[in-house]
Amino acid sequence: MHTQTGTPVRPALAPDPLSRNATASPPRPDHLPGLECLAPLTGEDVWLQDALLGPFSGDVLEYLALARATGGPVLDLGSGAGRLAVPLARQGFTVDAVDRDGRSLHRLLDRARRLGPRVRDRITATRTDLLDLRLHRPCQLAVMAGSMIAAVPPASRARVLREIAGHLGPHGALAFDYTAHDAVELAEHPHRAWSFEVPRFDGITEWVVARQDFDPVAMREHIAYAIERSEPAGSRSSSVTTAKWIVNSLDLHRDLRAAGLRVADERQYRLDDRTRSVLLVCRSDT
Repeated sequence: MHTQTGTPVRPALAPDPLSRNATASPPRPDHLPGLECLAPLTGEDVWLQDALLGPFSGDVLEYLALARATGGPVLDLGSGAGRLAVPLARQGFTVDAVDRDGRSLHRLLDRARRLGPRVRDRITATRTDLLDLRLHRPCQLAVMAGSMIAAVPPASRARVLREIAGHLGPHGALAFDYTAHDAVELAEHPHRAWSFEVPRFDGITEWVVARQDFDPVAMREHIAYAIERSEPAGSRSSSVTTAKWIVNSLDLHRDLRAAGLRVADERQYRLDDRTRSVLLVCRSDT
């Protein structure tokens, strides 16, 4: 799902709930519509990752509340650098963090160590792709935060969901979010572009031009970042790209049923005039 120069970009929930009768409002200046999280490949990419995650930190509170309601242990699928796993461990939950990016997992464990053994000892980190997921112990809450479901090919989605469902404990739940697009708007405006400065505090100025391209026929999304970094010694350019799947709600609910899961709760959040983030809480049918 990612090129040699990039890693998956993943949407997170916006903090403002969307009521059924609410009217659309323009995005905030610091809001990056359709943008998400960038798992770092190098130390410098951490700055961009934090900039992309900043506007969406409200989803951490959502998942913490779900963990309190269901109990632990918690399975954090697509954990990245621990944006969710570390707060969960600080709140006393045992966390199995799973991600395919080794650098992100190292950063997660470094963060946990700095917080002390009581946090670090609650986290187990496993490097694997979701398509190769083989679970060995039950959990009370499985989480796929930041629209990680969009990184799973539709042909493999029911199988991955079935693997998770088979390891949910009594009254356990799977919670995940995804970005829902307006199909007509997507077909009429499949290309989006914007630029922003990355906040850095190390003497380097970093500007990014992002381009988002949708293919509604293939149900694919591609995002490319052109990065320009300036420092006293000169300027450097780099690029990061990512590809993921556009999630169709009807197909997703079909796959959940095939995996033996039912939707127990659904919440919607506005990202911009054209997109919403949907949070689903699913439980086993058995």
